[in-house]
Amino acid sequence: MSEVKTKIKKETFMQGVVTIMFSQILIKVLGLIYTLYLTNREGFGDAGNAIYASGYQIYALLLTISSIGVPNAISKLVSERLAVGDNKGANKIFKVGLATFGIIGAVGTIVLFFGAHTIAYSWIQIPEAELTLIALSPAIFFVSISSVFRGYFNGRRTLKTTARAQTLEQVFKTILTIVIVELVAIITSTSTEMMAAGANIATTIATFSSFAYLFAYYKVKRKEIGNEIEHSINYKYENVKAIIRKILMVSIPLTLSSIMTSFNKNIDSFTVKRILSTYMPELEATTLYGQLSGKIDTLTNLPLAINIAFATALVPAIAAAKAQNDRETATKRTSFSLLTSMLIGLPCVAGMIIFAQPILNLLYPNANEGALLLQLIAFSVMFSILDQTINGALQGFGKVMVPAIALGIGCFAKLILNIVLLPIPELNVYGAAIGSIVCHFVAFTIVYSVLKKNVKLDLPFRKFILKPALATGIMGVCSYTVYLILDGMKIGSSATIISILFAIVIYLLAVVALKIYNKDDIYMLPKGEKIYKLLKKSKIY
Repeated sequence: MSEVKTKIKKETFMQGVVTIMFSQILIKVLGLIYTLYLTNREGFGDAGNAIYASGYQIYALLLTISSIGVPNAISKLVSERLAVGDNKGANKIFKVGLATFGIIGAVGTIVLFFGAHTIAYSWIQIPEAELTLIALSPAIFFVSISSVFRGYFNGRRTLKTTARAQTLEQVFKTILTIVIVELVAIITSTSTEMMAAGANIATTIATFSSFAYLFAYYKVKRKEIGNEIEHSINYKYENVKAIIRKILMVSIPLTLSSIMTSFNKNIDSFTVKRILSTYMPELEATTLYGQLSGKIDTLTNLPLAINIAFATALVPAIAAAKAQNDRETATKRTSFSLLTSMLIGLPCVAGMIIFAQPILNLLYPNANEGALLLQLIAFSVMFSILDQTINGALQGFGKVMVPAIALGIGCFAKLILNIVLLPIPELNVYGAAIGSIVCHFVAFTIVYSVLKKNVKLDLPFRKFILKPALATGIMGVCSYTVYLILDGMKIGSSATIISILFAIVIYLLAVVALKIYNKDDIYMLPKGEKIYKLLKKSKIY
């Protein structure tokens, strides 16, 4: 019976991971579509982006305060209660969280709505942003309560529900942004200010669609949840104040982690252009900063968007295993997730280093500078990916302050390096890239050290480092050889696309041939039993 239970849990865990992965990829693609549309729309362009982004950044700040960290906090607490059969306690946490963050979200909405004029005219000094702030204000309330629903469903191990809600939100946001901006452009004779407000109205409607989906799903499941509550065992009474305190004690450190991530991004915006302008023309300094914050950030964020699935799924999985004193499951899932993160990160890093210039030529044919910068920043991606996965595990283990502290120390190191390295003309913007590598390396070192003290990882050097590096090396040599041959045929950007697709195939074959995953690892995959039987039949394993 326990074997069957374990098998189901493993499949549920990985199915959730795969669902979130595909959801995140789709979200990133859709985000790119509406961003390209807005930038290239006549009458919008850079001016519209400035109004749109300035309002959105204030909204993002209030959102961080009101809801970031809430899904993982609720997820952790709910999964702990469910793991010991306390369904009634889990539901009470959900209801208290809903009321608490509903009030916090409503306050955020009121502040943004009535403070829009002061924020636009006095704080950011972009008067045109007033309408965008007003348009965004209701979204804070919808996101706050949606974050509690997402946390509750994640804690119940129905990650597909939250993935669908996020995907639905992005689909609505993409379609509505284009439709509303086009309608506003026709009605207002292409008013940039009104178009920017229209784009943010689309964001608000999209957040409502996500909330509506989650609420409707909850209504459908309410009878099932009610039956679970009736058969609840090990109910542990806690008053409302104690539950609120517990939620805040988990969510606040997670919010601090998000604030530190935002601060890390802003270190470059505060230092790069300002320091570079002291010894080079301002336009050149702006261009170099644009390469770093625009193209390079977009490319390096894609592997992180794929890998975030493990961090999301690990929080409830580890919390539940810990509540049941099941150290073996916690160890297996953490080790498997870290190995898979390594297998995702290494080829991405290698690809960005080997194909830096071809990728920039493909995506930005009219602005393809920054290859060396991309190659340098790529090194930080590996540490960021592993750090992301470890943070999910640590949050599940209850070490919620460690990721924030680790990233805070990393940010401090980056700030110092930016101040020291950016003034060196020979290094210029590359000084900021070095700062980013050190930042993420420091954060990774700290969280990895803490994780090793809490769980005995099953990751021998040969399996975790040597074999993935060898698979990546095989991929790199073979794909670059193919690229050189195709490039010599003068087939343009097709050479890059074909070479990258070839690289993916070669890498997957190398991972299988080197037997990086053992039998237990393969069983962790969706349909893992069938995959293993096929490999066994093919005499690969």
